[in-house]
Amino acid sequence: MPEIKFYDHEPIPMEMHKVKIVQQLNLLPTRQRLERIKEAGFNTFQLHNGDIFMDMLTDSGVNAMSDEQLAGMMKPDDAYAGSESFFRMAKKLEEIFGIPYCLPAHQGRACENILATRFVTSGKCVIMNYHFTTTKAHITRLGGHVEELVKDEGLVSKSDLPFKGDIDLDKLEACIQKEGADNVAFMRIEAGTNLIGGQPVSVQNFKDACAIARKHGVLSVLDASLLQDNLYFNKTRDEACKDMSIREITREIADQFDIIYFSARKFGFARGGAILVRDEALYHSMEDLVPMFEGFLTYGGMSIREIEAMTVGFDESMEMDVISQGPQFIKYCVDQLDAYGVPMITPGGGLGAHVDAIQMVGHIPQEEYPSGALTAAFYICGGIRGMERGTLSEERNPDGSERLASMELVRLALPRRVFTLSQVEYVIDRVKWVYDHRELIGGLRFVHEPATLRFFTGKLEPTSDWPEKLAEAFIADFGEDQ
Repeated sequence: MPEIKFYDHEPIPMEMHKVKIVQQLNLLPTRQRLERIKEAGFNTFQLHNGDIFMDMLTDSGVNAMSDEQLAGMMKPDDAYAGSESFFRMAKKLEEIFGIPYCLPAHQGRACENILATRFVTSGKCVIMNYHFTTTKAHITRLGGHVEELVKDEGLVSKSDLPFKGDIDLDKLEACIQKEGADNVAFMRIEAGTNLIGGQPVSVQNFKDACAIARKHGVLSVLDASLLQDNLYFNKTRDEACKDMSIREITREIADQFDIIYFSARKFGFARGGAILVRDEALYHSMEDLVPMFEGFLTYGGMSIREIEAMTVGFDESMEMDVISQGPQFIKYCVDQLDAYGVPMITPGGGLGAHVDAIQMVGHIPQEEYPSGALTAAFYICGGIRGMERGTLSEERNPDGSERLASMELVRLALPRRVFTLSQVEYVIDRVKWVYDHRELIGGLRFVHEPATLRFFTGKLEPTSDWPEKLAEAFIADFGEDQ
């Protein structure tokens, strides 16, 4: 990756691509946005995309594909069984990861369903550095439980630690001893911890954690959905990796694990997923679950066109010029907001910029979903759709009480190769305004609360007329049409 230097300008991230196709955006006036968020039950998942100006909900399935990926989609083998497109993909994955067996699935949570169905039974434990919402839901629905063992420092918002996603090795050893190795379904390490700010894991931590699991006969599983960001941070933050290529770092990590799975809606810039299995007998023990839940073994519920795009995307994910753009844009956004005083998760990780809602709107009790309220405020004051990553994303305890999240975050995702730097500057400006008017924001309460994954389809209402007051203050500063 070349370092772009400027003669008379402060350093800024540079896109290593050019735009060939564009999509028109729409910025509704403030009062219309207020009505839309009310209709959506103050849940940004329920907004219509046509009502959104900057869609920063996720980077899942919304990354821009390259011209080579689009070209690849024109040469699929559409066979139901035995598709050559699948074999090309499986060969590419074996080349990159060194793992011979591939089970396709339509996305990451489908992989999680297969793994949980195969390994989790009532009372079983799954050890993780940190959970992801759907991963945990698949485990708990089968009667299992999750133990989260991320280092304590990983839950500190403001920090300069380079690898805040590392699992605590002492806690890992103690947890296996306490649970008993036979009761641990598997150890799952997420390469880039989604719910605590996309924070990466060091190569040495991968090695040490897998060595402990191997010593006790516990299966090691890597969730590689966010691997491309993690690889960028391994390359740029870890002295041991600075002289290694991205492919070499990838193999160094992959060689530690028994199973690797991923969502290609993130890793590979397409829309699909797969489980990679090192052991043949283990592979055969899961293969019947793919046709049961997904589709045949050579398409796994995916469009063959997507499989061809994924195969190109895997190669591109091994290029520093490709994987650097997201983390660099995120760092720029985080650093600008942090300098202004907005409480951000630092250092900037993968996925997006993460605002610490506990620090920004600490006057809102966690039981009134401060992250959800702040997410709604960003939409009202800018047409920006972020994602709540806090208590609203948790599920209630068995007694009906709230399970308060360890962190209350608003994620402003930066899909790869989608936004320009001027659009990022717009987001920075609007977040600054909301920060300066944060005392106007109040809480939320549920009016429709699904039992599982409530953050997807639940609907809420404000605990007061704070959305109207916030909108009027914004209009007073920016006028009617902004």
